[in-house]
Amino acid sequence: MTAAIDIRGLRKSYGTTTVLDGVDLTVAAGTVTALLGPNGAGKTTTVHILSTLVRADGGTATVDGCDVARDPDGVRAAIGLTGQFSAVDTLLTGEENLLLMARLRHLGAKRSRARAAQLLEQFDLVDAARKPLATYSGGMRRRLDLAMTLVQAPRVLFLDEPTAGLDPRSRHTMWQIVRDLVADGTTVLLTTQYLDEADELAGRIAVLDGGNIVADGTPDELKRLVPGGHIRLRFRDEGALDAAAHALASSGATRPADGVPADTAALSLTVPTDGGVSVLRALLDRLDRAGLEIDDLSIHTPDLDDVFFALTGGTPRENRGTTTPTKGSAS
Repeated sequence: MTAAIDIRGLRKSYGTTTVLDGVDLTVAAGTVTALLGPNGAGKTTTVHILSTLVRADGGTATVDGCDVARDPDGVRAAIGLTGQFSAVDTLLTGEENLLLMARLRHLGAKRSRARAAQLLEQFDLVDAARKPLATYSGGMRRRLDLAMTLVQAPRVLFLDEPTAGLDPRSRHTMWQIVRDLVADGTTVLLTTQYLDEADELAGRIAVLDGGNIVADGTPDELKRLVPGGHIRLRFRDEGALDAAAHALASSGATRPADGVPADTAALSLTVPTDGGVSVLRALLDRLDRAGLEIDDLSIHTPDLDDVFFALTGGTPRENRGTTTPTKGSAS
């Protein structure tokens, strides 16, 4: 697929602090890529370089075919940027904010009014169009902020923490807006602290840590990097539980030396798995040949929180009882 964003060896330092240390990243046109990382990892710096707000110290980056260093005007003509904080003018109404942005984009009076009306409708702000920004909720302000970014229909959109501080309903509204934009062909690079947001929106996720991309892949690919997936089987009585544990151990599906737990109180058996269908099929076939019936079955796979903690060396969530691997990298 055509690359809308292509980064090679991107470097940036502030004084003695290296923020980006040779970052490589490609974002295909018409897709959503999420950039994840701990605070200070360089996510916003990356976005600022790509949007021509900050110059890189080294490496190359192109956006919509334009080099960010050699053709910044070409980049600016192709992109939209919504930052972490709303850039709306609180002294104006929603409609006036949109008209101001349209005029700054040199759309002319007639086109400015038409585009403002279209965006107010698209972002469900018609009823509040002529009300002062002081009456807007946080979610309404963020929708207006994004609407202003879209005045000139950018081909590439940078969203830097777009739903920070929003309530769940407003977040879901923003998610649908992003999905609609991508369905129309817009390319989105998203930075977020909400891992469920990345899982919901992004076709690919890049994890930035220590100045480098330490993992890059689809959400499912990243989840498979982290051990801890398992199948939990529940049986009707303790006799069936013991028989199943014996049958699976003798087949090599489980290894008693690994301490695969059998919970006699819950009548359940936990079997490690990489989440593959073939593993589940082989497990069920083995139990079927042994004449054993399962009362209940559930599959548990690592989520993006587990991936994030594993790859960035974070602290695991003790309340989930998750054992998190030490920091690693993936190609």
